[in-house]
Formats: sequence, C-alpha cells, structure tokens
Amino acid sequence: MVTSSTRGGSADARRRRERAVSGARRELILEAAREAFADKGLAGASLREIARRAGYTPGALYSYFDSKEAIYGALLGESLERLNGAVGAAIEGAVAPRERLHRAADAFYVFYRDHPRELDLGFYLFNGVRPMGLTPELNATLNARLRDALAPVEVALVDLGRPPAQAVAATTALFAQMVGLLVLGHTGRIRLFGQQPDALLADYLDALASP
Repeated sequence: MVTSSTRGGSADARRRRERAVSGARRELILEAAREAFADKGLAGASLREIARRAGYTPGALYSYFDSKEAIYGALLGESLERLNGAVGAAIEGAVAPRERLHRAADAFYVFYRDHPRELDLGFYLFNGVRPMGLTPELNATLNARLRDALAPVEVALVDLGRPPAQAVAATTALFAQMVGLLVLGHTGRIRLFGQQPDALLADYLDALASP
C-alpha cells in the first residue's frame, strides 16, 4: 500500500538524487573550464571549448552558468573559500598575536605555494593580471573574500601594537611580498638570487612581528 508519507519520501529521495546529479555536472563543467582557462586564457577559452571538454553541448551549460565569466567567477569564488578555510584552520587555537600572524601568513602562502593553479586563478594570471569580464559586483565580492583571508594578519598586527592605518599598510606590504615570492618560486626566477622563498618569508615575518 502506497501512503502519502511513502510518496513524500520517494519525492524527497528523487530530489536529493537530482541535486546530486546537478552538483556533479556543475563540478564537471568547472573542472573542464579550469583546464580550458589554463590552456587558452579567459579570452581564448570559449563556451564551446568548455562544453567539449565537459562532454556537453554549449546549450547545456546555460542551465548552470550564463557566461564563461560566470564560470570563471565561480571557480575563483570556490578557490577563495578554500583559502579562507585554510587560514581559519591555521589560526584556530592561536592566542598570542605573533603566533596568529605567523600562522595566518604561512597558511595563505602555503595554499598558493602548493596549488600553483590556484595562484594563476586567484590573481587573474590566466588573463594577464586583470579581472577581465567580471562584473564590478562580482569582482568586489571576490576581492572582499581575498581581504577576509588577510584580515587575521591585520588583526594580529593591531594586537601587536600597530595603529590600524599602519596595520593595513603592513598587511598590504606582506601581501605583495608573498605574491612576489610565489611568482618567483613558481617560475624558478628565485634561483637567480640563490635564495629560498620560504626562508625569505620567514625572515620577513620575524621582522614584521618585531616591536
């Protein structure tokens, strides 16, 4: 005998299956887009190319994204969420501001050091270092999440006695330092100087945390 509760349970199970299938297809599209952007850049990667790599027709992509820029924004947004998760996990339980500073900066740096494609994505290197194609609203949202990942550094600097304006400036300088070291490390240019980027960052953080 089929009851209303049985029918309701079946409908719930069907919706869960549909959501799971939809989520899997979305992830397949995103991974295909990541590969296409890496190979051809945002300007050169068409929706047709992304669809081909994902095994779908171009029209099927519109059920999930209305443009390749929206796909790019989704990829970058997910990357920044993972970055924030890594920083948050690193500083959990850290009380002393010096320790929080080191942990937060190290987590930020290591995330991009160990995932070079995230660095390309996060700093628009697929496009020549500019947010081509993103709407101002989406770009502002993504930039805010990047700032969120750096916020623990700024807070730690304030707790170490830096005035807020100086803490912002120092956080900006640290950000530039980390990005520079990451680019030099990933391209191998750091070998020109016979230096190790990890050691250079450690020295920079020690100096930054000093009174």
